[in-house]
Amino acid sequence: MAKQDYYKLLDVSRDASEADIKKAYRRLAMKFHPDRNPDDPDAEHRFKECKEAYEVLCDSHKRAVYDQFGHAGLEGNRGGGFGAGEAFGDIFGEMFGDIFSGGQRGRSQVFRGADLRYELELDLEKAVFGVETEIRIPSMGECKTCKGSGAAKGATPKTCDTCQGQGQVRVQQSIFTIQQPCPRCKGRGKIISNPCDSCYGQGRVRQEKTLPVKVPAGVDTGDRIRLNGEGEAGRNGGPAGDLYVEIRVREHAIFEREGSHLSCEVPITFATAALGGSVEVPTLDGEVILKIPSETQSGRVFRVREKGVRPVRGGAPGDLFCRVVVETPVSLRAEQKEMLRAFQASLEEGSHHPKEQTFFEGVKKFFTRVVE
Repeated sequence: MAKQDYYKLLDVSRDASEADIKKAYRRLAMKFHPDRNPDDPDAEHRFKECKEAYEVLCDSHKRAVYDQFGHAGLEGNRGGGFGAGEAFGDIFGEMFGDIFSGGQRGRSQVFRGADLRYELELDLEKAVFGVETEIRIPSMGECKTCKGSGAAKGATPKTCDTCQGQGQVRVQQSIFTIQQPCPRCKGRGKIISNPCDSCYGQGRVRQEKTLPVKVPAGVDTGDRIRLNGEGEAGRNGGPAGDLYVEIRVREHAIFEREGSHLSCEVPITFATAALGGSVEVPTLDGEVILKIPSETQSGRVFRVREKGVRPVRGGAPGDLFCRVVVETPVSLRAEQKEMLRAFQASLEEGSHHPKEQTFFEGVKKFFTRVVE
């Protein structure tokens, strides 16, 4: 039987570009592929003819020989490619089947339970030193009545006759074979004709459970503690999810925390600031004596080493920073006010207010520059 001209076979001109040849071949390959024409005995022959023409015309050397000598010039120089018996659709079907089925071909769909999050509020002291506590969380757990099967007592789930218990079916889309969850059993592989009265066939029920939580010392807001397997129960025998306990530390009446360091304000009297002295400063594990040198200005910060927080991942504890605030006396009696006026008058001679003097000198220079 004489072979048909390759250009006529692909319905392209003799000066067609490689892109035009590929386009024509893809169209004809889709049209004549044997998987799409199971009742046409000539489909495979036409498909192989188109493939042969495509292989020749897309090879510059073979195409030049064919243009000059025709089919005779190619005899004995056949190239490779897909064999006659290769299932073109099956190759792509297997590949796309794995993609769309999530790599679970031949198995019912098993789902891991959802992870849960619980926010645990703690006082600063408990966060710094650690604590053991209990939490109650709502979740989806395995139904105790049916033990997760979803079937009523005495009933047994039946194998789905649509997917034969595989949980997935193959669907032909054009030349591709795609795997997807079985529409009848929803991927379970089982049919429950008599569902459980407690979980209505789901195999899981909403419940509350109490869990112990050990909070390590040094945690801070945003830290998380993972409890493995304490999340929601899985479906179709899948593993349970995890529970993440997220820490939130409440504001403290005295201390502010920044990482491993603590800070606080310490009020001192005017006399202590001027003459010096000692004040008791609270810490999270007792009190310390802070020595105030004479002529201390309000706002000065003193560091008390290693009275902060020991980091949760180990290391040296942080420091406590004490910012002193000179407290102005209130509710003064008349004689006390008179004494303060006399004291103030005594300070007019000499340099007793360096910051005040520096400030007003700066203001004077500023306005002098503005006027100029």
